[in-house]
Amino acid sequence: MPTGGHVNAGYRRLFDRDGLTFGAGFPLTGANRSTPNVADELRLAEHVESVGFDGLWARDVPTYWPKFGDAGQTFDTWPWLSHVAAHTDDIALGTSSVVLTLRHPLHVAKSAATVDRLSEGRLVLGVASGDRDPEYPAFDVDREERGELFRESVEALRTVWREDFPELEGRWGSLEGNLDVVPKPTTDTLPLLPTGHARQSREWIAEHGDGWLFYHLPESTLENYLADWREAAGEKPFSIAVRVELADDPTAGPEPLHLGFHAGVEWFREYFARLEDYGLDHAIVGIQNDDREAALSTFADEIIDRL
Repeated sequence: MPTGGHVNAGYRRLFDRDGLTFGAGFPLTGANRSTPNVADELRLAEHVESVGFDGLWARDVPTYWPKFGDAGQTFDTWPWLSHVAAHTDDIALGTSSVVLTLRHPLHVAKSAATVDRLSEGRLVLGVASGDRDPEYPAFDVDREERGELFRESVEALRTVWREDFPELEGRWGSLEGNLDVVPKPTTDTLPLLPTGHARQSREWIAEHGDGWLFYHLPESTLENYLADWREAAGEKPFSIAVRVELADDPTAGPEPLHLGFHAGVEWFREYFARLEDYGLDHAIVGIQNDDREAALSTFADEIIDRL
């Protein structure tokens, strides 16, 4: 685990202990093609914290492309997480993930530091290069330059958080030492978790990221990824997102879902215990059951509390 200026309260909540921790992904109500009911989302966010999850994760989907299938949690990441921060106490607030190639890095730096300050250091940033093809022409971005744009954005974020009146130049523009970006975050730089490969090598992610955030992977693939990650990155954390639909029968075996499983709690308990043994640090759970509140409670009672 990184030390010093990368480690704010949210990062510590997720990763500063042995064993697997769990987060929940917005939209908690499952309304990912239309505007979620705000009161219901906040009620479930408070419930997630109260039953023992360690993180709440908001996606960044600038535009809605029906062919891709969903619009994330619909609300813009920064005001949404600020609103969630005001209705929760200590739970980590994560992005999964901010599309750096489609956002100006100075705006990201200011918005993220603002949420981090308003939440008293609870923000952890998953960052991505994007994966929805029509968004690139919409933002006048060459999708073939995603990798370089991503690297430039990471460098810009680190620099403007760490330095006062920095001098810096990139494809996004330039700072000549006469402008600063405020506020600064609660630590000298916010934790950044590249998502997927982000058009980068594993070695680059290990060197420049504070962890790696990945999609759901088959179990054997995940075990191999974790072994390679440990060799490249040491103890920096590895996280995945997985969709979970709890069967009525607690002994039910697994049936595949897109990026997850339908199964009984007994199978899920064994599954996450295996992932913990492989060295997984954090799992972002997307509950698929119709009664989200009951399923979140069951997951906490039967899996989180018993691992």
